[in-house]
Amino acid sequence: MAKVILTHEVTGLGAAGDVVEVKNGYARNYLVPQGFATPWTRGGQKQVDQIKAARAARELHSLEDAQSFKAKLEEGKVRLPVKAGLGGRLFGSVKPADVAAAVADAGLGSIDKRKVEFSAPVKSVGDHAVTVRLREDVSATITLQVVAAK
Repeated sequence: MAKVILTHEVTGLGAAGDVVEVKNGYARNYLVPQGFATPWTRGGQKQVDQIKAARAARELHSLEDAQSFKAKLEEGKVRLPVKAGLGGRLFGSVKPADVAAAVADAGLGSIDKRKVEFSAPVKSVGDHAVTVRLREDVSATITLQVVAAK
C-alpha cells in the first residue's frame, strides 16, 4: 500500500488535501501521472495545509449557505441548447463545463465544473438529472433541459 496526498478531489477516494492509502499500482499508474496525487512524505504536511486552506476558501463556508444554494438550484430548470441531429441525438455529449456555464447563464449562481456529476452520459435532448456536490455533505440534483440549438 502507498500513502499519497490528494491534490484534486477523486470521487470515492477523498478530497484535495486528504492523505489516503491506496494500492501501489493505482498510485503509480494513475493518481500520480494524472496529477491527482503526490507521494506522501513527512515534509508534505505543509503542502496538505496549503491545499486544505485553498479548498476552504473555495468551499461554501456554512451549511446554511449550502442548503439555501441547493434549494435555489433545485427550484430552477437549467436550459442547455446544443447541436443535435435527427431523432434528438447529440453530436458528442454534454460536458460538466457546459452544465456549469448553463447554470451561470440561468442566473442561478456559479458552480465549479469539477463538482458536476452525471449518472449516465447525456447524449440526447430532453430532461436529465445532474448532481452537483456543493460540500462533502450537501449535493443538489438539478434538472437539465437539453434542447436542440437552432
